[in-house]
Amino acid sequence: MNKSRKIVFGLGNTLNRDEGLGVYALKVLETALAALKTDGQASSQDIELLDGGVLGLNLLPWVEESSHLLILDAVSANKAPGAIVELSKQEIPLYSGIKMSDHQVTFQEVLGIAQFRNRLPQNLHLIGAQPADISIGVDLSVEVQNAIPQIVRRAISQLESWDLI
Repeated sequence: MNKSRKIVFGLGNTLNRDEGLGVYALKVLETALAALKTDGQASSQDIELLDGGVLGLNLLPWVEESSHLLILDAVSANKAPGAIVELSKQEIPLYSGIKMSDHQVTFQEVLGIAQFRNRLPQNLHLIGAQPADISIGVDLSVEVQNAIPQIVRRAISQLESWDLI
C-alpha cells in the first residue's frame, strides 16, 4: 500500500458548539497556509485539508493511506475550558476505553483499526482544546474561540517539523 498522503483532518460536530472546534480550526489553518504561500514563505507538499466532521469509520481509507496525519479536534481531557491539548502518536488513545469527545469514540476506533491492520500513519499528531460547552448550538464558546489561533500556530509548527511546509 502506498502511504503517501499528507492529511490534516478537522473533526467535530458543528451543531454541538465546541464539539465543532476541529472543523472551525481547519478553516483558519487553510487561510493561514494560503497566506504563507502567497508571501513566498512556505509551500505545501500536497497537504490535504479535509473536513472529517463526524464521518467516523468512513475516514479509515484516508487514515490508512496517510504517511502524515494531523488531527484538529475538541479533546475532553479534564482541563480548563479552552486549554490546549496536544498529543503525539503514542499518546493518542486508540480505543474507546478513553473517551476524548462525543464523536471521538468512533474516530479512536478508526485509529485502533488502522493500528491493528499495521496501517497507522508513521507521523500522527493531534492538536485541540478542552471544550467548554458541547450543547446544541453553532457558536464556539469564547474560551475555545480564543484557543484557535494557538491551535493553528501549533499545527503550522507541526507541519514544519514534518518538513511539509
